[in-house]
Amino acid sequence: MFRPGTAGVPVWLPWPLPAGWLVTGFAGAGDERTGLRSCAVALAGPNPLGGGPADMVVVAEEPGVGLGAALAGLDGVDPGAGFCSGPPAATASFGKHDFPLWSVDSKDRAVFAGEVKGLWLWFVLWPDTAGALLVEPIALRDLRDPGQDLDLPFGAASPRLSAP
Repeated sequence: MFRPGTAGVPVWLPWPLPAGWLVTGFAGAGDERTGLRSCAVALAGPNPLGGGPADMVVVAEEPGVGLGAALAGLDGVDPGAGFCSGPPAATASFGKHDFPLWSVDSKDRAVFAGEVKGLWLWFVLWPDTAGALLVEPIALRDLRDPGQDLDLPFGAASPRLSAP
């Protein structure tokens, strides 16, 4: 069972959720000795462009883990060569701080990555047109933080987090 409070990295949730979106799963990567070194939150909702369904996975991870890169369809464990060489394409915020996100090349999905407190922050969206959700800055909450009384709307389990 996934327990956000035991994670060694943030469990980022866009909050408030985009209109019509639901939480569809949680995943983590780690072991008994080191704990969770990567956490993913899956969401599903309407695609803002073109209609139809869309999926989003938000990942926080230590460098070198590679969960975000795997979800992005990349061969390595990080965003790759040329990352952050141009201006950022999106912004995420937590508390009173904004964090730039850069677009990462991917074939069939929109991928944005950045760094927050020495950890990778990934947004992976299917189809690629769902990346329009990040045109406006997206606010994040860390589900590990105490005192949160969120009534999360849940949907069917995301196939994006299933093992290959």
